[in-house]
Amino acid sequence: MGEIKSPISNLQALVTRLRSAQRVVALTGAGMSAESGIPTFRDPQTGLWAKYDPAQLATVGAFERDPKLVWEWYEWRRALRRETQPNPGHYALAAMARVFPQFVVITQNIDGLHRLAGSPAVIELHGNLQRNKCSREGVVIERAQAHSAPGGLLACPHCGAYLRPAVVWFGEALPREALERALEQATCCDAFFSIGTSGLVEPAATLPRIAKRAGALVVEINPEETPLTALADVALRGKAGEILPELVKHLGLD
Repeated sequence: MGEIKSPISNLQALVTRLRSAQRVVALTGAGMSAESGIPTFRDPQTGLWAKYDPAQLATVGAFERDPKLVWEWYEWRRALRRETQPNPGHYALAAMARVFPQFVVITQNIDGLHRLAGSPAVIELHGNLQRNKCSREGVVIERAQAHSAPGGLLACPHCGAYLRPAVVWFGEALPREALERALEQATCCDAFFSIGTSGLVEPAATLPRIAKRAGALVVEINPEETPLTALADVALRGKAGEILPELVKHLGLD
């Protein structure tokens, strides 16, 4: 399959190749959330949290040493998330779900913006910032069901252990069910979009390569080149919030 390293003006060529697609997958990374104003782990932290390294807070060890500190950091991140909204790229992906018989978003992001934008099928590889789970049993616990604990923490109503954010921390494995679903989607899709992701974080970085080996059209949307660029059939340079709405227009949607 020939390559199309194309600017936005040549999106019609991509649309032509998508016309016959039945199953389409979009993998999204931190760049997608950054366009909504959500800071990535690589961005400098602000205010009270400027002196902390996010990579040192998002670990099981950090939570065991100082659960109050980690909890308060995530509460700050949740407050940031409540101040943000989906960007045009999120809404464009939701619109694309109306074009193809099967359209699935696989996201490395934990902000829930894809669901908020209306995407009906979302696989959250790294969990969801708005949910909590028991730090001992791993089961998701709704905030309304949780018990209060000293220091402003919440406790599991079943075993009394502290609740923690239901997200994947450094050194933890991805949720098995989510990963299995993502691998299945990558294996059977006709077209695979990699959007706003560095292509460096495994196992998500393997998904477009699996799709390519299975015969799918691989499309990359990113402002910069990544390790995936050379493999992609179509590489579109730019922001998802600009390119995806244009693609939706070419697909005949408002």
